[in-house]
Amino acid sequence: MAILLYRLGRGAFRRRRWVTLLWVAVLAVVGLGAMSAGEAGEDSDSMPGIESQQAFDLINERFPDAEAEGSSARIVLVAPDGRKVTATEYRAAIDTLVAEVADGPQVAAVSDPLEGTTVSEDASTAYATVTYKVTDDDVTDADRADLTKAVEEARHSGLTVEAGGDALEGEPSTGIGEFLGIGVAAVVLLVTFGSLAAAGLPLITAVLGVALTLTSIIALGGALGLSSTDSELAMMIGIAVGVDYALLVVSRYREERARGHHAQEAAGLAAGTAGSAVVFAGLTVVIALAGLSVIGVPSLTRMGLAAAGAVVFAVLITLTLVPALFGFWPDALLARRVREGTKPRPARRVRETGEWGARWARFVRRRPVPVLLGSVAVLGALAVPALDLRLGMPGDEAKPTSTTERRAYDALADGFGPGFNGPLTIVVDARQADDPRSAVTAVSKKVAGTGGVVSVSPPRFNAVKDTAIIQAVPSTAPTSERTKELVHTIRDERPATQAATGATFEVTGTTALNIDVAQKMTDALIPYLLVVVGLAFLLLLVVFRSVLVPLKAALGFLLSVGASFGALVTVFQNGHGAGLLGIDETGPIMSTMPLMLVGIVFGLAMDYQVFLVSRMREAFIHGEPPAEAVVTGFRHSGRVVTAAAVIMMAVFAGFMTGGETLLKMVGLGLALAVLFDAFVVRMAFVPAVLVLLGERAWWLPRRLDRLLPRVDVEGEALGRRAPAPALAARPGAEQQDPVRL
Repeated sequence: MAILLYRLGRGAFRRRRWVTLLWVAVLAVVGLGAMSAGEAGEDSDSMPGIESQQAFDLINERFPDAEAEGSSARIVLVAPDGRKVTATEYRAAIDTLVAEVADGPQVAAVSDPLEGTTVSEDASTAYATVTYKVTDDDVTDADRADLTKAVEEARHSGLTVEAGGDALEGEPSTGIGEFLGIGVAAVVLLVTFGSLAAAGLPLITAVLGVALTLTSIIALGGALGLSSTDSELAMMIGIAVGVDYALLVVSRYREERARGHHAQEAAGLAAGTAGSAVVFAGLTVVIALAGLSVIGVPSLTRMGLAAAGAVVFAVLITLTLVPALFGFWPDALLARRVREGTKPRPARRVRETGEWGARWARFVRRRPVPVLLGSVAVLGALAVPALDLRLGMPGDEAKPTSTTERRAYDALADGFGPGFNGPLTIVVDARQADDPRSAVTAVSKKVAGTGGVVSVSPPRFNAVKDTAIIQAVPSTAPTSERTKELVHTIRDERPATQAATGATFEVTGTTALNIDVAQKMTDALIPYLLVVVGLAFLLLLVVFRSVLVPLKAALGFLLSVGASFGALVTVFQNGHGAGLLGIDETGPIMSTMPLMLVGIVFGLAMDYQVFLVSRMREAFIHGEPPAEAVVTGFRHSGRVVTAAAVIMMAVFAGFMTGGETLLKMVGLGLALAVLFDAFVVRMAFVPAVLVLLGERAWWLPRRLDRLLPRVDVEGEALGRRAPAPALAARPGAEQQDPVRL
């Protein structure tokens, strides 16, 4: 592996113009494909394997018009204290509101809020349902603006008027995440390298990789069913790993130049050593992201594969384009004092650049037990709240009180009860019943008599009268544990009801769907961990030729992820510090968050593992004692891992600047996971364990040693190769014609 990548790096350096033109051509071809591609497919919320999805499919089958129904919104009207919304003084304003909303070009119908069951018992609250001719994604901003304007005008009557519903869900505010990440990356790289060229090169290559990924998603969107949503995770991961991988290779190139190697040789050595670490670090990320497909959720599968594609692009660009760009600026990548000819002795130069890391490693070497116990205690304490983890899908109740959607949600809960915002949809299949109508009535009465159900709507039959839909309103909020228990109770009583009536039923609706999704994600977490951790363990076993090092890596990862889960529960579920993030209401953790967090962070954690421990193994292979090899690894890679972690944290934290609670949850979770893994696990837990293990850390059974392939990540074979041609003696030769080295 090391020899192959060494030759690839030297070849890319020598043929830098052709390599650069090749990547430009690839970008142009993919860009043309994206321009000629059809429209991106619509986001699919399909969740196979759960009852709620099966019930939705049954509704679409038995009620063909249901699938064609458009988006909807609710206008909530609340009278001032002591008054009734049905009072004559408000009638004109309400009629005007209904007429103005109904006049919208995409509006199909608007119900009268003062008729039927749309008025609360005390007549303080009423609501109107707005039905659109188009789906949620097709509602235009102009129609949303017309609805908002009509609501604002109706408030002049003295009524409190708010609006909510899917139709109001426009594009979420994403904040300045990408710009913040790139900005922080630029500053960190400049501080790390002290050279504009060295700082700019990783940014250029990372942006190229992200551009290739995004255009590929657009070009392949129609064929593979990809959508714009799938590009969000790919962009985030692409920026992070693209910068980090190039950072590692650039750092090694500068290190080899400081040791006296000429530019082309340094490019080859950087590709053969750091490039090997990049390959296997990238493989672990790809395994973690592609492993999301084992869960069986199409949306997660697409997101994982798209992000894995971004990682593949980042690895290929790092191994080819980065060494090629070295050839254009062989000396500009070096620190100023090196370029000006005042560089110190090579050995001293290497020590100076990583002396802070070496000092920390020596501290850990002297006190491994306190450092180990301290790191485990800190992460363990942070992980304790995760024992109370509740999964769900936050809705309008999680939005800030400054939004009309949140105020509409609260008004409906106050006027009609907390369960009104999350009714259960019950689909009754009476085809096998002797009397379908009587069977549906019996099911309706059975559900209405279940504890925790406030009311049940009249059944709505399909055209052939063999299937009906019933709405049941719980007494508790959609995210309440009691609502979850109610759904399970209704389902548990189904066999007896079926035996008595001959009809069966399924429970669905947004509330039941969120409950089922949360359960599916919980059930999938352990198998996913086993698959991903198992494959990564085998990969690290090959890379480090050790049994204990991969095991230690897995244990450290579990500590950091557990602490991240605990922090999310503390903030978003228990509310401690939520106000600092602008979160007014706490609730369950997003159902897909644990799997996303595990998948993304595991891959990135293994990046740091490979970056840091590969240098330790390299020093050990070259004859250093185990404890001293730990110090050497920190001297060479500690600063790189620190810079990489800060960049990733900035990229992830940038998503917290968006207005959506879900984006803040994703951003904080990933940023904290990187913080814990890079600065507690890799900087404290890992070196302490390696110091305590000593030579046993690199133990591998002889039989297994013979079976495993040798990949030579540490570049041992490079030390046995024939020496490269010496640098030309005339001054300035390298700057004038670096190809002829």
